Amino acid sequence: MNASELRQKTKEELNSMLLDLSREQFNLKMQKATGQLSKPDQVKKVRRDIARIHTILREMASTAS
Repeated sequence: MNASELRQKTKEELNSMLLDLSREQFNLKMQKATGQLSKPDQVKKVRRDIARIHTILREMASTAS
């Protein structure tokens, strides 16, 4: 997912995606801790997607003010 796709979404959609990604990140951390993680690159991908969403939400907040 890239930033231009995220900018087209509403604030509610972004918050929903953020919640889903946070849950996925938790699950991946648990899998990593138990040694069941099959795709270690997923952790990095999810972390960066979360950061992108936070950035877009901050941009929306600063332009709304």
